[in-house]
Amino acid sequence: MNPVDLARPEIRALQPYASARSLGDSAGVLLNANENPWPPEGDDGLQLNRYPDPQPAELKERLAEVYGVEPAQLLITRGSDEGIDLLVRVFCRAGQDRVLVCPPCFGMYALSAKVQNAEVVEVPLIEDKDDWYLDTAAIEQAPPCRLYFLCSPNNPTGNLIEAGTVLELARRVADHGLVMIDEAYIEFCDRPSLAEWVGSQPNLVVLRTLSKACALAGCRIGAVIADPSVVDLLRRIIAPYPLPTPSVMAALAALQPDALARQHQQRQRLAQLKAKLVAELSEHAAIQALWPGRANFVLVRVADAPGLVADALANGIRLRDQSAQPTLPGCVRITIGSEEEMQPFLSFLREWQP
Repeated sequence: MNPVDLARPEIRALQPYASARSLGDSAGVLLNANENPWPPEGDDGLQLNRYPDPQPAELKERLAEVYGVEPAQLLITRGSDEGIDLLVRVFCRAGQDRVLVCPPCFGMYALSAKVQNAEVVEVPLIEDKDDWYLDTAAIEQAPPCRLYFLCSPNNPTGNLIEAGTVLELARRVADHGLVMIDEAYIEFCDRPSLAEWVGSQPNLVVLRTLSKACALAGCRIGAVIADPSVVDLLRRIIAPYPLPTPSVMAALAALQPDALARQHQQRQRLAQLKAKLVAELSEHAAIQALWPGRANFVLVRVADAPGLVADALANGIRLRDQSAQPTLPGCVRITIGSEEEMQPFLSFLREWQP
């Protein structure tokens, strides 16, 4: 199976826009991009008056090294959101193709599909008192879809999807669809990434991001890991200059060995803080259900989710109400913060009565 055959024919025939930096060549006298020749105040050597490389070679090589893939298998994007949007626009014909999602999950999968006027097929996760599970039988019975969106650990439930389950689905739908596994939170658990399987399963796509574990949410740096032919298709429609120079520099700094070691230590601290929070929540009379999950957040169910969120806000603490999702009545997602952030929340929680 060649995943290119699944793309929209007009995208396959499209000649991508060739920007002034599309070849990554910024040497010599630059009179080809209509730029201001003088750097702005406070430039500090960044050359912000010049357009950046659309896919900076140094960052691409470093990301490929960290993720254990080939540079040709990787496209750097503005966070995972852009990767999701690009995949839908490349592979889904408006009014014809379907996208499968497994709610409760990240809302951008369905939103990007609806913007493209692709049908959204929902196969809800199976709720259990201790965890959530993929409904593989229902997915098998669903109509053929062009894109199958999965997330592991899942947001907002925190559950993992077994690697064998994802790979089996990719093999089963190879003649008509791609399986996209969102690994935004993979660093917070002890499971290896599925990126190593992309080379042997061409219709498998992996999303990664520096927003979470690497603490670069404000930089908007993500990556699509896919078969090189898929990467080529996505590059045809990505913006000419998607990556701001300061974001690229921050990403390179965050991917240095000493920075990665600090991030590992931070995740260990977050795990300790999470364990303390879970213990407190487990003993609270108002918590009807608790799903610790495998990421940097927990999900709880209470009698009045908007009430909990409002009471916390009155104490200067912002939580995320998830009760609008059909499968999450009464549910609130709580992110694990620093010691200084968790202490006031724990104090609030001990006093809170619905």
